[in-house]
Amino acid sequence: MTVVVPLDAHRPVTQAAPPRVGVLLVNLGTPDTADARGVRVYLREFLSDPRVIENQGLIWQIILNGIVLVVRPAKKAKDYLKIWNTEKNESPLKTITRAQSDKLAASIADQKHVVVDWGMRYGNPSIKSRIDALTAQGCDRILVMPLYPQYSASTSATVVDKVAAALKDMRAQPTVRFTPPYYDEPSYIDALAVSIERHLATLPYEPEVIMASFHGMPQSYIAKGDPYQAQCIATVDALRARMGLDDRKLMLTFQSRFGYEEWLQPYTDKTIEQLAKDGVRRIAVVTPGFSADCLETLEEIAQENAEIFHHNGGEHFSFIPCLNDSDEGMDVIRQIVLRELRGWI
Repeated sequence: MTVVVPLDAHRPVTQAAPPRVGVLLVNLGTPDTADARGVRVYLREFLSDPRVIENQGLIWQIILNGIVLVVRPAKKAKDYLKIWNTEKNESPLKTITRAQSDKLAASIADQKHVVVDWGMRYGNPSIKSRIDALTAQGCDRILVMPLYPQYSASTSATVVDKVAAALKDMRAQPTVRFTPPYYDEPSYIDALAVSIERHLATLPYEPEVIMASFHGMPQSYIAKGDPYQAQCIATVDALRARMGLDDRKLMLTFQSRFGYEEWLQPYTDKTIEQLAKDGVRRIAVVTPGFSADCLETLEEIAQENAEIFHHNGGEHFSFIPCLNDSDEGMDVIRQIVLRELRGWI
């Protein structure tokens, strides 16, 4: 009997690379350059999102293109220059988010088939570019972590929107999960408490008031069912309990209002002004709604609001940095990511 051997019978069998799992950290975004043009491009994308400005009708388009994008970019560019990372020629938010991604990758390096990346909802690197990069590396499943402790339709939900848009035209779509908000995660509350206590220990004075300032939003968004305000309150309640403070020692306020509509109150700047006028001389401000320092923390709080406090009689103002890529902050991210990857790794 003659045995016919195929020509390639002795060639080694090439095994297909095992599928990988991607983890994508997403933060809000930043201009590419600290000039009017860069800020204008960024603001156009940001303020054209119907999740951010819900009424995108003719009146808003006139205001946006005829006033906001004409006047605001030059002013905000000056603010960005005050905090810009000149060494890397980028905003601190981009520097920190990259560091968070790198440190997360290092902390879960034992998971050989997990690839960690990062992107921005507005600006660069875009969500689409990072999803494309992850799938190009063989990731057929992707866990997306919006870096917002408290959920809002104008932050967390718009990340979901952008991911869906990126997947829309893909023939071979990866399976996608999203991490939940972590406003009351024990690790997050502990990390906040530790960061506050460590910072206060470096001060030569004891603050009379610690203020927890969150990014604001129009009151009408809450009336429509957005859970953001309730989650901010839950964060501060948990932090008060963890640190043994009452609502007079640890206050809750909202910053960064825009336009003429009523926003969540009490307002941070108005509260700081009134505290100084009432004789409070020493305060510290923490921003638990931000996972990384950015324009709203480094310029608006640490500079603008400090000036308001001093102008009205305050003496000592201290800004407490965000968790950023600190050991405590990274432990929060790592714990959430590993929990949400269960079943995939």
